[in-house]
Amino acid sequence: MRESGPFHPQFPAPRAARRNGFTLVELIVAMTILMVLTAVATPVLRVTLQRNKERELRRDLWEMRDAIDRYKDAADRGAFQTKLDSQGYPPDLDTLVKGVDSNGKKIRFLRHIPVDPMTGKDEWGLRSMQDDPDSDSWGGQSVFDVYTKSEGTALDGTKYKTW
Repeated sequence: MRESGPFHPQFPAPRAARRNGFTLVELIVAMTILMVLTAVATPVLRVTLQRNKERELRRDLWEMRDAIDRYKDAADRGAFQTKLDSQGYPPDLDTLVKGVDSNGKKIRFLRHIPVDPMTGKDEWGLRSMQDDPDSDSWGGQSVFDVYTKSEGTALDGTKYKTW
């Protein structure tokens, strides 16, 4: 009897000679499991990212509004001169960053104008005391309030502009 190869045909090959690896079925099952997990994780990740942006937007709006209020309080105390028609509010956001002179001392109210997380720009909508509360155009007299220019809707169903 002739042998075909290094091993006898009646006896199975030793374990070391067998091929190691995955079968096609195992690979298909593994890929299917990965695809299902990815499909489930993607919406959760998207919501988490949006929630983080919303949290950042709320923080940025609070920070700028707080700076406007501190400017108004200092102006009302007479720490520095303001325009008569401004009612003690800053003329623009840059004034909060650059600061104002008060008895030879520079008072700053904001370190920098934050980037709007919804639009990716450092441009914010501004309102003065004379503007309507829902107005999208700024009268230019002073800065009473800030809002995002994003047209998007939040996870809670409200428009970002109304925050």
